[in-house]
Amino acid sequence: TSGLLKDSVVVTQTGKSISIAPDASGMSGDAKTLASKMYLGWNLGNTMEATGGENAWGNPNVTQLLIDSIKAAGFNAVRIPCAWDSHVSDAVNHTINPTWLARVKEIVDYCYKNNMYVMLNIHWDGGWLETNCTEAKKDENNIKQKAYWEQIAVYFRDYDEHLLFASANEPNVSNATEMSVLMSYHQTFINAVRSTGGRNAYRVLIVQGPSTDIQKTVDLMTSWPTDNVSNRLIAEVHYYTPWVFCGLTEDASWGKMAYYWGTGNLSATETSRNYANGETEMSTLFAKMKTRFVDKGIPVILGEFGALRRSSLTGTSLTNHLASRAYFYKCVVKYGRNNGIVPFLWDTGISGNNDMGIFVRSSGVAFDKQALTAIKAGAAESAYPY
Repeated sequence: TSGLLKDSVVVTQTGKSISIAPDASGMSGDAKTLASKMYLGWNLGNTMEATGGENAWGNPNVTQLLIDSIKAAGFNAVRIPCAWDSHVSDAVNHTINPTWLARVKEIVDYCYKNNMYVMLNIHWDGGWLETNCTEAKKDENNIKQKAYWEQIAVYFRDYDEHLLFASANEPNVSNATEMSVLMSYHQTFINAVRSTGGRNAYRVLIVQGPSTDIQKTVDLMTSWPTDNVSNRLIAEVHYYTPWVFCGLTEDASWGKMAYYWGTGNLSATETSRNYANGETEMSTLFAKMKTRFVDKGIPVILGEFGALRRSSLTGTSLTNHLASRAYFYKCVVKYGRNNGIVPFLWDTGISGNNDMGIFVRSSGVAFDKQALTAIKAGAAESAYPY
């Protein structure tokens, strides 16, 4: 008996087989239909993907109250970044710990109680796939990818179309050879999920572009995985552009931190901290995704977007920076949706300097109301072109 079959037996002790007959009930929506129904998405960041467990990166246990609050704030989709490789009960056979599976299920159920869409992935997870899109690791990683996705798919097989699976997170790819390896990982993911049957035979699945970078995706993702069901795949990219504004925490040889972004927010006195033409850059990149994917019938999810809140600034510098950040969020949502791209906010749950939290995890209260207001305004002013 193979190790993979052993994995399946462990996961399916409840009586579910690894493969059952296809079940189309509750699965009528194709990829374009579901994408058009996802108004705004929110990330449960720094939580279920945290190295060491749910609380390891400073967040409390996820509660129904938190997810209720996210829904009440205007989001109808939740992305759950999730680690699996660090939660195995049998490393040789890649068997996921059933206690971990059960906890992830509880969080998925919190979302289902609010009729929300849920995007469940294999996140960075120690980098076993993310940093190893190489020929040397290809065979080994495809074995893991198959084992994990068969188990996840069987465990969540009865959930309807509100649950979507995503192959990876930000796979590090910079050339055609690495892209070919990544495509093999995506193909293994699709094949594994489909092989379990039931509602998974029709479930909408999400595959990531190289490094989830828009320009790399347009340049390198020149082919598309095969699927035995039509129109059930979505492409995913992320948006932290420019990094000097969104993520850089100290000046580097290649660039300086930018505090100000967007028309009307640039500084006349701290010109070295301005990032000019950010709106043009954003609209150009989003239009490329529309042309390359959306216009060809492939929806796009912006699985993460965000910008650091540089709260150590003071006075007018802080005021202008926060206005820039809020405007950036508004533009991401507005320009994204106008190009058929579903935006998912990255939220770390942390409110300190150089972080991206929006909501207090223990209460669900939005402590960054300025950013939240801007996000909702961007959605309200946009149109979804399907």
